[in-house]
Amino acid sequence: MGRVVFKNINSRGIAGLITSFFVKTASYTSVLNPIDSFELLGVVLFFLGLGFVFSLVSQTGFFAYLFINQFGLGLFRSFWPTVQMLLIAFVVFDLVYFPYNSTDSEGSLIAYILMAAAILVYGLVIAKIKAKQTNQRAFIPALFLMVVMTSVEWVPGLRTSGTDYAWLMIVPLLVCNTYQLLVLHRLTNPEQKENVKSEIK
Repeated sequence: MGRVVFKNINSRGIAGLITSFFVKTASYTSVLNPIDSFELLGVVLFFLGLGFVFSLVSQTGFFAYLFINQFGLGLFRSFWPTVQMLLIAFVVFDLVYFPYNSTDSEGSLIAYILMAAAILVYGLVIAKIKAKQTNQRAFIPALFLMVVMTSVEWVPGLRTSGTDYAWLMIVPLLVCNTYQLLVLHRLTNPEQKENVKSEIK
C-alpha cells in the first residue's frame, strides 16, 4: 500500500509538472530566453512541488470517499446508488452554475458547460473501465468518485482568480484519482489482480 501511495504521489507531481508546461508557458520562456539554469530549476521544482501538494489533497479525498461509501451503504442501503446519481447530477450542475455566477456572467456559459461535460464524460469512461475490470455494481461508485470527489477536491483551484491554477489542479487530480481507483481492487484482492469480482470498497 505504501508503495502504491508513493507511486501515486510521484504520478501526481509529474502530471502537475507536465500541465505547467502548457498552462504556465510564460514562466518557462522567461528563464529560457536567455537561459538561466538556476531559475529554470527553481520553476521546475516549484511546479513539481505544487503537484505533490495536490497529491495530498487527492489522497485525503480518496480515503474520505472510502468512508463516505461505507457510511452511505449503511445509511441508505439499496438506495445508495440512487443517492449517488442524484449527487452526481447536482455536482455537474454546480460546476456550471457557481463558477459562471462567480464571474458575474462575464465568462462564456458554453465554456463552463463544456468543462462540466468533459469531467462527466471522463468519469463515465473511467467508471466503465472500472466496471469491466470488476463488476457492474462498481460503475456508479466509480463515477461518484471521479465526478463528485474530484470536484470537491478542486474547489480551492476554482476559487483562485484566473484559470491557470484551476487547470494546474484539475489535470493532476483526475490523473491521481484515476490511478487510485483502478488499482484499488488489486490492493483489496491481491490474489485476483486480473480477474477480480469484488465491488469498490
